[in-house]
Amino acid sequence: MLIDDLPTPALLVDTTRLTANIDRMQTKADAQDVNLRPHAKTHKSPDIATLQREAGAVGLTVATLDEAEQFAEAGFTDLTIAYPMVGAVANERIRALREHASVRFCVDTEAGIAQAAHAYSADDPVDVLLEIDTGHGRCGIRYDSDAIAHRAQQILDADSLRLAGVLTHAGQSYAGPDASETPEEALRRVSHQETHRILEAAARIYSETAPPISKDDFTVSIGSTPSMRYFENTENEGLRITEIRPGNYVFYDAMQHTLGVCPLDHCALTAYTQVVSRHRMPNGTERVFVDAGKKVVTTDTGAQTSGFGIALYNAAFMREHPHVQITNLSEEHGWMQVPGGATMGVGDRLRIVPNHACVTVATQPVLYAVDRDEVVDTWPVLQRQVHQP
Repeated sequence: MLIDDLPTPALLVDTTRLTANIDRMQTKADAQDVNLRPHAKTHKSPDIATLQREAGAVGLTVATLDEAEQFAEAGFTDLTIAYPMVGAVANERIRALREHASVRFCVDTEAGIAQAAHAYSADDPVDVLLEIDTGHGRCGIRYDSDAIAHRAQQILDADSLRLAGVLTHAGQSYAGPDASETPEEALRRVSHQETHRILEAAARIYSETAPPISKDDFTVSIGSTPSMRYFENTENEGLRITEIRPGNYVFYDAMQHTLGVCPLDHCALTAYTQVVSRHRMPNGTERVFVDAGKKVVTTDTGAQTSGFGIALYNAAFMREHPHVQITNLSEEHGWMQVPGGATMGVGDRLRIVPNHACVTVATQPVLYAVDRDEVVDTWPVLQRQVHQP
């Protein structure tokens, strides 16, 4: 089947670019002597996860229990849930999941640790990762907080828990450069922060808790595709980064490109869309409407992006459409402005590199794997499940 035979809108994955992205990140992980545990929330696809595993990935990172359960059903049984798991319902589902998969999850608060300790037993302790905030300001204990050793000790003192390591996400890497930086300098700064700050936290746990943690069996896990651009491993008190968890790298997107993480021709995911209407405005500008709106390409924008994605005039060579800006989105419409007149007519098709691949994929039931103009496979996307109380 050819791409032109597909209904629109649709999400296309260029298999050549996808494979190259997977191989490049695995090569980086191997060179830095770390395990690669990719974040599968980006693709939500067992087919793509299989390609990552075949390339050398040690397991998967997921964001939700739905993802953990469905990937386990698909045969992926080494899972990290990079999210605080709290509440009786969540822990009940994790207990069931652990019957056929190895599962770790995050904790960061006294209450969360206490709930986890109560939910499991000393006969079968559960692995938890203490989440560290290395600058993003979301969940996690600040890397320089006096509470780090106390929280770690709380886990160590609970017979039903095992402190498997520490984990962080450098979400500040998406903020872009400040006024005094280049994009490259900003990425190097955040990568350095992520690596050195989590190792500082790990070293404090090692020196301030008892009994001492085993350095050989302690995970120090970092993530964020942008911060991986300049990641270099190092050590503190004999502890090193042991694991990286980037997710977006399989596809990349307009945010990654404008941050300086990758060239445009590394972007493997595009939204395939069709012109459904075209009008000339009083100022002479053409306004072109396509059938990919916010329910497909999302309204997410980044610090460096302009508009709601990058329209391509040549998808084979990933050439940006000159002068075209995606200026607005309604639910089912993408609004494209073309100064000086549009060459696109009603019924014409084009591809858009979305700003944020992770959210875009979550809107669709399938991904179409393509090789040049041919559709070579259809990959289901995990869907949110209904759970009866």
